[in-house]
Amino acid sequence: MIPTPDLSHLTRHDLEQVYDPAEDTFLLLDALEQEAEALRKERPLICLEVGSGSGCVSAFLGKVLGQSSSLYLCTDINKHATHCTLATGKQNKIPLDPVTCSLARPLLSRLRHAVDVLLFNPPYVPTDTDEASSAQGSADIAGSWAGGADGMEITNRLLQDVECLLSPRGRFYLVALRQNNVPSIRSRMLEDFGLTSQVVIERRAGREYLIIIRFARTTPS
Repeated sequence: MIPTPDLSHLTRHDLEQVYDPAEDTFLLLDALEQEAEALRKERPLICLEVGSGSGCVSAFLGKVLGQSSSLYLCTDINKHATHCTLATGKQNKIPLDPVTCSLARPLLSRLRHAVDVLLFNPPYVPTDTDEASSAQGSADIAGSWAGGADGMEITNRLLQDVECLLSPRGRFYLVALRQNNVPSIRSRMLEDFGLTSQVVIERRAGREYLIIIRFARTTPS
């Protein structure tokens, strides 16, 4: 079993400003551990986590891959989250490189068809559109959970860029709620972008039913 990253350096103030790892985080860690052998075989060069929060997931991916030459890029709209991500990388001896920005849009031109592992635990809680827009605009902790209509407004923005980001052998891991209409997400990504998908792991957590989906190309581009 791969140990969960050490987050003991995060203060109470930190966890008031960034998303505290919870059931969705740990399910994503379980999915990555389940896929560990396949991930190591791929020898990914560029890994990108969108919405890194505390940095827990990217630090765990670094532990999964072990000694490697991988570049671990992390983005978050919340400036405090990028500070926490950097600190978590140092605490766990994983070289995380955080960037403060919205999703991955500013990196698209440089990372076109270059990302081997893409991770996104989005704000998936259904809210009204105004609440989601306000949360993204304020760039604070609310941006980590307010997902807008069907909990998909923020996710849909990234889904438009996934094909552009993924390398020919790239894998995209997405956290979703059952209420997000997972069959629709999977069919849309196949029909619009030629990305096949598989449910890696799913689990009920209280009132939520969480699902981790892996997307990949049908054929190398």
